[in-house]
Amino acid sequence: MDKKTLLGGRLRELRKRKNITQEHLAELIGVEPATISNIENGKNYPSMQNLENILKILGYNFIDAFDFEHKNSPENLIKEINEILQKNPSKVEEFYKILSALVK
Repeated sequence: MDKKTLLGGRLRELRKRKNITQEHLAELIGVEPATISNIENGKNYPSMQNLENILKILGYNFIDAFDFEHKNSPENLIKEINEILQKNPSKVEEFYKILSALVK
């Protein structure tokens, strides 16, 4: 999934948590509802100003907006975990202990 789609989906998720419609959010930041729809559907990136306004109205920050790494596929996550472990072989045992504790 590309970053534009991930960002749009994350902004939709944050908006829905606040029970705000696309139309109301658009009205609050002074854009057309289609602008919000296009952002949330991954068709367009928001401008920096629109992103700032959206986050301010929803009560979130930039870190919250880009916190979508959890949307990575399991295959990609496993690949990233393997890369981390290969770069840090001295941490493999600690990593194993943490994983074992999490699944118990």
